[in-house]
Amino acid sequence: MVNPEIYEPNRETAWCPGCGDIPLRQCLAEVLAELELKPSQVTMFTGIGQAAKMPHYIKVNGFNGLHGRALPPAIGMRLANPEMKVIVESGDGDTYAEGGNHILHNIRRNPDIAHFVHNNQIYGLTKGQASPTSEETLTTSTQPNGITQRPFNPVKFAIAMGATFVARSFVGKKEHLKAMMKAAINHKGYALIDILQPCVSFNKINTYQWYMKRVYELGDDYNSTDYHDAIKKADEWGDNIPIGIIYKAEGVPIFRDRHPQIGDRVLVKEKKHPREFQALIDELK
Repeated sequence: MVNPEIYEPNRETAWCPGCGDIPLRQCLAEVLAELELKPSQVTMFTGIGQAAKMPHYIKVNGFNGLHGRALPPAIGMRLANPEMKVIVESGDGDTYAEGGNHILHNIRRNPDIAHFVHNNQIYGLTKGQASPTSEETLTTSTQPNGITQRPFNPVKFAIAMGATFVARSFVGKKEHLKAMMKAAINHKGYALIDILQPCVSFNKINTYQWYMKRVYELGDDYNSTDYHDAIKKADEWGDNIPIGIIYKAEGVPIFRDRHPQIGDRVLVKEKKHPREFQALIDELK
């Protein structure tokens, strides 16, 4: 196994003590090591937010993009270099608000990408505004009377849109989270994990204790390939929150496979002048 210490960035994080991003980062480093992936074999794409700081704190290839725009360059990498493991790290606001249009069409494309959403149900970087997944009972500095919109259900949305791998996990369940990350990285197609990750500074409702009382792991008797059961399971919230692979579909063509003109080519290794790629770009239109 690769030593997980090779992913250490040798710098302190800017995350608050107790932030759920800290155990999430540790889980990811251990998963990459156990999968025997070297830093040079992984590229991470992020947008803006606390979750988007991840490439600064784990030593892999990293790309920080615009708010909500982590997926487009990740797809570009996946098309150009099928040998690279591509991971997207983003928050609930970055993904489900600013990036809502991108995740929608990304699911339709089904690129071979693992997408880890740090869902703390709040905007942490901008100091505590409501996000799409915030509870209606949450009050903030900009929503002092509570949230006036129903929370977005990302798991149900992804399943209904046809995502080929949809899971949920919780940073307080380390081994479970690691298992979900491994399954997502090894899945052929778009794999979304909605990771419940408390914000200790700005979300005083969805705490570690709140989740520990409510999350439960799906058992071996649960059939993650049954679409209708998955939709029902995705609706569970409140006193009982299921974690695990909620839905999985195998054998669905990935985005790259739908472009036979690319074939097995590793475009990043082709020594061509940029103008020579115009014919390929025209074919992809």
